[in-house]
Amino acid sequence: MQKTETILRAMRRMGERHIPLTRVYRSLYSEDLLLTAYDKIARNKGALTAGTANDTVDGMSIERIRNIREQLRLERFKFRPVRRVQIPKKSGGSRPLGIPDFSEKLVQEAMRMILEAYYEPRFSDNSHGFRPGRGCHTALKHIKEKFVGTVWLIEGDIKGCFNNIDHEVLMETISRDIKDQRLLNLIRKCLKAGYMEDWRYHKTYSGTPQGGIISPLLANIYLNELDTFIEKKLIPKYTRGSRRAANPEYERLTRQIGRARAKGDKQLVKELTLKRRQIPSINPTDPNFRRLKYCRYADDFILGFIGPKREAEEVKAAIGQFLREKLHLEMSESKTLITHARTEQARFLGYSIGVGQRDDKVTRRKDGIKMRSVNGRIILRIPNGRVDEFTKPFLKMGKPTHQSVLINCSDAEIILSFQLRYRGKAEYYKYAVNRGSLQKLKYVMETALTKTLAAKHKTTVPKIYRKYSGRLTIDGRTYKTIQVKVSTKKGEKYIYWGAVPLKVVKMDRLEPINDERTTLWTYRTDLVQRLMADKCEICGAEGDCEVHHIRKLSDLKKRWRGRKKKPEWVVQMIARQRKTLVLCKKCHREIHAGNSQK
Repeated sequence: MQKTETILRAMRRMGERHIPLTRVYRSLYSEDLLLTAYDKIARNKGALTAGTANDTVDGMSIERIRNIREQLRLERFKFRPVRRVQIPKKSGGSRPLGIPDFSEKLVQEAMRMILEAYYEPRFSDNSHGFRPGRGCHTALKHIKEKFVGTVWLIEGDIKGCFNNIDHEVLMETISRDIKDQRLLNLIRKCLKAGYMEDWRYHKTYSGTPQGGIISPLLANIYLNELDTFIEKKLIPKYTRGSRRAANPEYERLTRQIGRARAKGDKQLVKELTLKRRQIPSINPTDPNFRRLKYCRYADDFILGFIGPKREAEEVKAAIGQFLREKLHLEMSESKTLITHARTEQARFLGYSIGVGQRDDKVTRRKDGIKMRSVNGRIILRIPNGRVDEFTKPFLKMGKPTHQSVLINCSDAEIILSFQLRYRGKAEYYKYAVNRGSLQKLKYVMETALTKTLAAKHKTTVPKIYRKYSGRLTIDGRTYKTIQVKVSTKKGEKYIYWGAVPLKVVKMDRLEPINDERTTLWTYRTDLVQRLMADKCEICGAEGDCEVHHIRKLSDLKKRWRGRKKKPEWVVQMIARQRKTLVLCKKCHREIHAGNSQK
């Protein structure tokens, strides 16, 4: 039996060398690969959510893995229709989400691991969405470093991208690299599985399976064609010149300053220096200099262009034409905009992006030369009105109010819930120059937190502050906190609110991203080792065992809290801090029937 790491390393080497894959389908019925796939997705939130066949992660066993393996080997595995639900959008309308059954998720994960290992070395460095080792912050770092001096920002958004991916174009793209018809047939079955909505079957004619594990990777394979077009066609066409020509007016003033300095006229030197600081040192409209930079995250992309607006519009039109003719996709006219980077701001990944222009901001370089350090630099901000949007869930009639859904939770859970939501926002916007504006969100959330605790204990907010106030020192700075002490196995610790610094974090220099470690992750965890042991952890019976899964350990603790006598399976799960338990079929049936006293 081939080991997962051996398979994925072979796929990666072939991807790096651009060697087409042949006879790769047989790797899918490696038992070790399927166990690794199970290991990676078993703890996902949706693992216990059923699709159309009531097939979830609960009850996973070696026998079930081998049945799926045998179906793949005999080419009899069929993808069942996904269960489709509608998720409301903030902007109005809804987004369809497909929920596959767990067996389908397992096979999709095995396919994804193989395809990702092969395609990842071939994807563009300008692509950051749904890739190992990359994310929103790496995309923002890319823009911050590569888009310096940008004049025009071209925001791009593809209308209904994931729903409108053309199956034939996608299969044609994949078939250029994969010459194994059995794997191509399996991918096509996945795309054509259809969906059930309100218990009515619908065929799928386009798009990747919404909610499917393999969907983001298939979308990246599809949109890699756009990356290639922009990098090999548009960027060479709209990039020329080694550097901008010098500004004659700037040079004239420099000569005048030199003559005034030679005469010892300090007052004139000062006046001319201030005057020179108001104009650029290079020619901003140099006809022999052009630059085009590009960054994509999923179906959103942004380009930075140095040149006239007329040519920026040509770039936008060329991208729109390529998407229509080659990928059969349409750009959203309302979201695809051309923005002047110095006077306006573009939106990308929840940030406002612009170019700095401050002639009075001067710093001295290491070599002693003074320079205008802000001009031409990319500035990242929290968009206007965004903080107000964040505060809305905590307001009623314009004032902070308690969160009634949390009143029945413990004090620690209430404080932790507020802290995690606030820290998430503060961490995401850590590169924004106006990060301090989140102080308003902190005030609103803290007021809502104290009101929630007051409502729970039927007391007043001042009494809550007196009871729960504390202090915490981080990086030499002491913060006021709202905290509660909890007992854990390792002793007592504090769950606290606050102590999140709002200082702007300086970006590290963008280094080459090594995705090999994350792509080839095959570490076998305790869960798989226990499953492979095939021994019931309650009665000790050996053979024919399966895994009992629960959604949350905290739910189990709540359910059995205060009861003197707990079944053995509950005691073990709580004691081991596990959401899984390997059981024989008899013990597993008794637990689900509510009859287990073991």
